[in-house]
Amino acid sequence: MTERLKQLKILGIMLAVFIAAYFIPFQSARFKGGVLEAFYMLQDYARLHVLLCLVPALFIAGAVSVFISSASVMKYLGPSAKKVVAYGVASVSGAILAVCSCTILPLFSGIYKRGAGLGPGIAFLYSGPAINILAIVMTARILGLQIGIARAVGAVVFSIVIGVIMQMLFHKEELERQKQVAGFEGAAEARPLWQTVIYFALMILILIFLNWAKPNSATASGFMAWAYQY
Repeated sequence: MTERLKQLKILGIMLAVFIAAYFIPFQSARFKGGVLEAFYMLQDYARLHVLLCLVPALFIAGAVSVFISSASVMKYLGPSAKKVVAYGVASVSGAILAVCSCTILPLFSGIYKRGAGLGPGIAFLYSGPAINILAIVMTARILGLQIGIARAVGAVVFSIVIGVIMQMLFHKEELERQKQVAGFEGAAEARPLWQTVIYFALMILILIFLNWAKPNSATASGFMAWAYQY
């Protein structure tokens, strides 16, 4: 039966490719323009997003796996931690990061592999892009202080709610995973704390400042306008 399903799946894929090749209007100018715009967007993503956001985020995720012990993650985000502490820390930790919904994924993977519970991990995954300081300040400045506060509070509240729901939905799978993680705390850290702090600070600064650009207006004021004068 399994072999038959596999063959039917292959047949379905072949039929889908044939139908697409037969009916796609390659001669249409609108279709050609859409394909070209898609490649323009891909190029823009590769130039502005991958190098300036994803690469530093991957380094931070690697640092989480190497520099931070499982015991530290388990203490604040693990299943044995108090729920108020775990969800509270996870829901506001993204405030110091300037990350988007793509960049947060490597960071979530880093803490999740070190033993963080699924619920707190999902809370961090959800709130990280929404609650970072740059996004909140920009929202408050453009849309008003009340909207900025509502965004920050809403991101924290909804991240906790979603984290709790995910924890409940995948309760059995999470228990099995935590049994495997339990007892593995890694070797004792011989690295001084200040080295870890400096590394994370540099990576966060890269995430923040590499994505700042020269103001378009000649009359713009502020730190970045001053910085780009020199």
